[in-house]
Amino acid sequence: MNFPLYIAKRYLFSKSSNNTINIITIIATIGVIIGTLALFIVLSGFSGLRTFSVGFLNTSDPDIKITSVKGKSFLLTPQIKTNIESETNIASYSKVIEERAFFEFNKKTHIAYIKGVDTNYTNVNKLDSTVYSGTWLNPKIPIGSVVGNGISNVLSLGVYDFLEPLKIYVPKPGKGYATNPKDAFSQIETQPIGIFSLTEDIDRKFTFISLELAQVLLNYAPEQISAIELKVKNIKNRPNTIETLKNNLGTDFNVETREQLNAVFYKMLNTENLASYLIFTLILIIALFNVIGAIIMMILDKKDNLKTLYNLGATVKDIKRVFILQGFLLSLFGLIVGLSIGIILVILQKKYALFMITQHLAYPVELTWYNVFSVIITILILGYLAALIASSRISKKLID
Repeated sequence: MNFPLYIAKRYLFSKSSNNTINIITIIATIGVIIGTLALFIVLSGFSGLRTFSVGFLNTSDPDIKITSVKGKSFLLTPQIKTNIESETNIASYSKVIEERAFFEFNKKTHIAYIKGVDTNYTNVNKLDSTVYSGTWLNPKIPIGSVVGNGISNVLSLGVYDFLEPLKIYVPKPGKGYATNPKDAFSQIETQPIGIFSLTEDIDRKFTFISLELAQVLLNYAPEQISAIELKVKNIKNRPNTIETLKNNLGTDFNVETREQLNAVFYKMLNTENLASYLIFTLILIIALFNVIGAIIMMILDKKDNLKTLYNLGATVKDIKRVFILQGFLLSLFGLIVGLSIGIILVILQKKYALFMITQHLAYPVELTWYNVFSVIITILILGYLAALIASSRISKKLID
């Protein structure tokens, strides 16, 4: 029989004759439970926010984007088409044009971006699903535009307002000063047929028009575009697809993933997650000082019993193990209770939306094995260290 473990369990679950020690032990246990619960809830909350935020990027950004290394545009040659269409993992691709522009509607102005897209765009990105008023671009309405909700609010425009067009201006390319301001800009008039809403940033940034209309505005050739956006069949094989495209297209093109296009955003998410984990781990460390205090008080209370164990043949190392195991078991008990409550709360939040951000948006949470494993490892390591620190007070001098 492992007598240090047996004694540790007896000390942990049996009441002490000193009621103060019982209270300190209960406080230490509650501290571990609350610390475990808080750490797990925070990690689950950030996982939910990450999934929620990345979901927007999955809607607005492609799996892969090809752009030119030099200049804003390039010609889509038959060779480039062949390189893309020969890649078996590419499900679909879309030709796009992006350019900063000046918008005017009913004497109100705004600076944002136009994004000219072809009819295949919705097979690559599902932005058409975010249109809440009107419809997505329709080839039957060649001058139609789909405006972001933020731009719509700034310009006070709605859909199908045939009395007032949405005017879009871009500077004409050239050198030197323009003698006539009217000749300095290219202009088109569009008819807003839809308003989309995704994120505040995207809503204030983009207005979608047809690829052909964007080419007219920018005076581009029929095969001149800004980028090619691609959707892959199997995301796991995306690295191989990118490598093949880079080899085939050469060094004149950038081939980037969604994550690379939003590197700052992903870095911010990871930094916030790490910072929150470290802050709540620090709080947990402070809570585990109660465990150290409880074990030290138990050592002093059981001093006579320890002398008896020593006289019966137990070594100082064995007695230390008793209190190391006691502290570890106390932390383990707090971990099991706190983690169980946390998992139940996360499941209830996912199913019943107990906590809301807005009236129609529940706070996102995500139950992952990674978070469960992280909490278990953190609590067990810190609990063991706390017990090790407390048991270090035991010496031969104390029990002689």
